[in-house]
Amino acid sequence: MSSVFLAGAGPGNPDLLTVKALRLLQTASVILHDSLVSEEILALANPAAQLIDVGKRCGRHSATQEQICALLVQEAQTSEGIVLRLKGGDPMIFGRATEEMQALDAAGIAYEIVPGITAALAASASLKHSLTQRLVSRAVHFVAGHAADGSIPGHDFAALAQKGGTLAVYMGAQNFGGFAAHLVEAGLDPATPALAIENVSRPDERTISGTAGSLPSALRAAGDGPVLILVGDALAARQPALLLAEACA
Repeated sequence: MSSVFLAGAGPGNPDLLTVKALRLLQTASVILHDSLVSEEILALANPAAQLIDVGKRCGRHSATQEQICALLVQEAQTSEGIVLRLKGGDPMIFGRATEEMQALDAAGIAYEIVPGITAALAASASLKHSLTQRLVSRAVHFVAGHAADGSIPGHDFAALAQKGGTLAVYMGAQNFGGFAAHLVEAGLDPATPALAIENVSRPDERTISGTAGSLPSALRAAGDGPVLILVGDALAARQPALLLAEACA
């Protein structure tokens, strides 16, 4: 059996942990956690566990990815109990899991992956907006809002701007002005509904509403918590009578 786990902690609310992630938290001897893992979740950890903060947030790096990989391998090789690498959201969605899996593979260390609820799904539930909707949105795109150097990534904005989909932009609050401008230049209607949700699922959750054209300026009111941005016609205000008629058609 593996004694090393890369697990998702979900968006921050302890109620949204998976059963397996909770069990690992309560039994691990070493926990390497991101800064996005909430204090409420860390409070559930084994009291005897060694907690190591290896978080990276918007340029405030406490450890490089290379250092994190080396530390994970070191703990896996020397610790007698369970080593838990705990990441916010899901480890396989913008969680830099590939580098850590490669490091463990190179060292010949077995490991397991434990999925978590990613921010886009938690936001969809909290907002009560489905990311997909019959006749409106048949696709969901998870995209990064900034590249490794902090610039806007070189996405295929023409593809992202097409109607019939919903965009979930991770780590995009600081760059969304330029990001949205690329989308509009590629054909996206600037009146397309857009929402930003900060600290999703947590007590201080906050939603900023707007459109692809207006949300960049509205985002100036956001705090320093993690922000997810959703863009698409599926985010328009619901029309119960119309939806009921469509469902019965």
